[in-house]
Amino acid sequence: MEPSVTRRKFVQAMGVGAGSAAGLAPLAAQASDGPKEAVKIVAVACSPRPGKTTAQALGICLEAAKAVDPQRIETELIDLAEMEIPAYLAAGIPLKPGDQDDFPDVAEKLSDRNVMAIVVGSPVYFRSPTALCKAFIDRCFALRRGRFALSDKVGGAVAVGGARNGGQELTLQVIQSAMMCQEMIIVGDGRPTAHAGASVWNIGNDDISGDEIGVATLKNLGRRVAEVALKREPSDA
Repeated sequence: MEPSVTRRKFVQAMGVGAGSAAGLAPLAAQASDGPKEAVKIVAVACSPRPGKTTAQALGICLEAAKAVDPQRIETELIDLAEMEIPAYLAAGIPLKPGDQDDFPDVAEKLSDRNVMAIVVGSPVYFRSPTALCKAFIDRCFALRRGRFALSDKVGGAVAVGGARNGGQELTLQVIQSAMMCQEMIIVGDGRPTAHAGASVWNIGNDDISGDEIGVATLKNLGRRVAEVALKREPSDA
């Protein structure tokens, strides 16, 4: 059996002299000096009902994300409930007279270079995301054109169902599959739950606070999204 490789031999084998290797640490320290740019995390609520359980869930998620680094992390919640997101435009059909389209403003926010992470949340309708969520996903096709504006941004998903096992996991999968098509970096809810994402139960009366397990996944997802987002650097690419 070959003897263990010493650190000196390893450095030499990599073609780096001892002096050069010793200089790497100071250079790294210099690179980390100075103010760092803000990291923005945006959540998109895809419920047709404004301010209800999906928006509440995303608020908990963003609060946990902010707590990871309050000085550097900025958060924003976009509630699509009172916006017009015509799905037919994704098929190349021109905007119909009298119709309004709020998607361009949303797209501009999501593609901003300082937005390092996006969390999409949807209620569960027949074990799937809402029509509004699907319209949003379909319209995001425009962000793939050319430079893939969402590429390498961190992606997380939240699903709120009317039952403990009401189709949340399928809803998460649909959202995450769309994120994969955008070249996003997908994360789930982190440890200790560490599953596919935040799965929440609207027990009744539009209140999710009683779902301790679901709220825990929201907090874990927010923390995990922030941890990964902080490892990225803003880019104009």
